[in-house]
Amino acid sequence: MVLVIVVAVLALLAGLAANRYLRPRLITADDDEGMAVKDLVGPLLTLTVLLLAFVLVTASSSYGKAEIASRAEARAVDQLVEAAEYGPEVQRAQIQAGAVCYARAVRHQEWLTMADGYGSTAPSVWSTDFRQTFRAMQGEAVFGMLVAIDNNRSNEREERLTQATASIPGAIFWFLLATLTVTVVALGICLPRRNNRGQLITLTVITALLTATLVIIRDVDRPFGGIINVSPTAITEAERQATRDFVANHPATDLPCDAHGDRTA
Repeated sequence: MVLVIVVAVLALLAGLAANRYLRPRLITADDDEGMAVKDLVGPLLTLTVLLLAFVLVTASSSYGKAEIASRAEARAVDQLVEAAEYGPEVQRAQIQAGAVCYARAVRHQEWLTMADGYGSTAPSVWSTDFRQTFRAMQGEAVFGMLVAIDNNRSNEREERLTQATASIPGAIFWFLLATLTVTVVALGICLPRRNNRGQLITLTVITALLTATLVIIRDVDRPFGGIINVSPTAITEAERQATRDFVANHPATDLPCDAHGDRTA
């Protein structure tokens, strides 16, 4: 980073020196002629648009990964419930009940904390129960299948939590905001002082579009909070199906958690 700054400063000093000492020897016309401010605004606007587009792609990629991980995690929970059908009666009830409680904890507790970029310890209670239940099933044919599915669930949850944090550092966001401000101010300087209604409207539209892009970047970069967010649709459906299977197989047994996934038994 230091090298980049040094090279940029040297380039600026070289340009100023060339303007001061070399230009008079090369330009024979009036020395007041040269690039106007409006000639410099074009590249600045292009740079601003390119930066916003690049960062928007990065933020959108994070959003897509978060959605994929959420769906994959819910699918793993559903597979746990289905695979438990091949296990012993006692462990089957424990796994299916744990799947319901895990899905509830993710949906009602962890989803809220992810809006601020954090996870919750509530789902970990039930993932620990999964591993304890699996130990009692060593030697069973379904043991390896359950462990593989649970590892996949754990990996997808980790990916979901990773994408909940902002992928764009705050320094880059503030740099984009500063670039947008300089661009809009420079465009305003270039507007004619009279008969400028059309130019004012155009400048307003450009400002609105650039601002909207930056707002979208800020929102999409936090996929579990804001207007554009990943909803818990998949985990909600996994909870519904797990609850249906548990009630069908164990109608006289109560779930060991409440509606929010907190342990009750």
